[in-house]
Amino acid sequence: MSHTKLAAGAALLLAAAAAFAQPKEIKIGVIYDLTGPFAGGGSEANHIGTKAAIDMFNEKGGVEGYRINPVYVDAQSKVDVAINEAERLINQEKVDMLLGVYSSAQCVPMVGKVDAAKKFMWATVCVSSAVFKGKNLQYVFRPQPHSDQYGQASCDYIKEHAQKKFGTSHDKLKVAIIYEDGPYGAGVAAGNEAQCKANGTPIVLKEGYAATAPDLSSLVTKLRRAAPDVILHTGYNPDITLFLRQAKEQNFKFKALIGHGAGHSQIGKLRETFGDDVNYFHSIDPVASQILDPKTLKPGMGDLAKEMVRRYQAVKGPVEVPPHASMGFTNTWIFLADVLPRAIKKHGGISSEALRRAALETDIPAGGTPSGYGVKFFPPGHNMSGQNERSQLVVMQFVNGRTYIAWPTPIRTTDPVLPFPKGHVYAR
Repeated sequence: MSHTKLAAGAALLLAAAAAFAQPKEIKIGVIYDLTGPFAGGGSEANHIGTKAAIDMFNEKGGVEGYRINPVYVDAQSKVDVAINEAERLINQEKVDMLLGVYSSAQCVPMVGKVDAAKKFMWATVCVSSAVFKGKNLQYVFRPQPHSDQYGQASCDYIKEHAQKKFGTSHDKLKVAIIYEDGPYGAGVAAGNEAQCKANGTPIVLKEGYAATAPDLSSLVTKLRRAAPDVILHTGYNPDITLFLRQAKEQNFKFKALIGHGAGHSQIGKLRETFGDDVNYFHSIDPVASQILDPKTLKPGMGDLAKEMVRRYQAVKGPVEVPPHASMGFTNTWIFLADVLPRAIKKHGGISSEALRRAALETDIPAGGTPSGYGVKFFPPGHNMSGQNERSQLVVMQFVNGRTYIAWPTPIRTTDPVLPFPKGHVYAR
């Protein structure tokens, strides 16, 4: 054999050895809003929680021989930026899958494009039921609860407490539903309307508004005329802030306010602006993991919640950890701890098809995640295929800067304060 052939053979062997030595990785495009109004409304906390979960797995060597290579991008609180980034991650960065996003306005159009491209997406935070309803998506999965559940929970909560707390039957307790009119707010409001009507609770006003509206004084005027006992509000941080400020200016009084995640779950941000004015407000969301009783969870889940808190506070300081950090952490952990290992070991790797099959086989019982809920996805052909059928929400109440579980009653950590106590700035 000639020296030339020997050299060529040696070069091929070296190239093959180098390729073999390359560590395997799964490249994940992670999309959250790190700037703009959504960042302070929960998206930054989602990002921190997701990064904490990824870092934890990488520190232990990855998953089944695969290192996680996250490509973090900022959607800038804009729908077009989120869509463009998703397409760039798929077509230019050649990511194996997408993970995120915070806003349902971004999520609804994004999932259609991702599914059509046969790329796998793990939806961690966006809640609109419209993401899945009637679409029969094949490659998109969401462990997170959906907006219909949010709308139902608040109406059931006030029905349960009407007589004992408000001193009147639920069919005489007047409710107003106000909401930002994007997919997120409209979805929750539709759930509110359907469930309150089913419960026989009167709705005296249902009104949407643009999340970017510069003035909500006309909405406050309508609310004053309708005189509801309870406000059911779905919005982001800027519009919630504007509403509360103008309600106070117009001396609008009511008996209770129940928010539905997003801006209402960022109680630290609201307290920075309003102080004790937001005492006894409520928000509905997946529970902040650290306030669950670890005894109600499978062994090890409580320790994961503590680690999430430690890592979040290492970034943000000694603050109360919002529910959105738990969403980012828990829902990323579910993928890395359950779906990804099964895709690699049972289905041959990290292709979209392998990940899809592995997700459809997920069967985590209640108590088996840091946030308490179980995970099993509705199958193809179901009206909500890809949605977690075991997802759960809680009603939280904020009392003197601390977060408590107010409902469901069997797991509550506080006897809820209803209505607002005498002397509260919004108390009627």
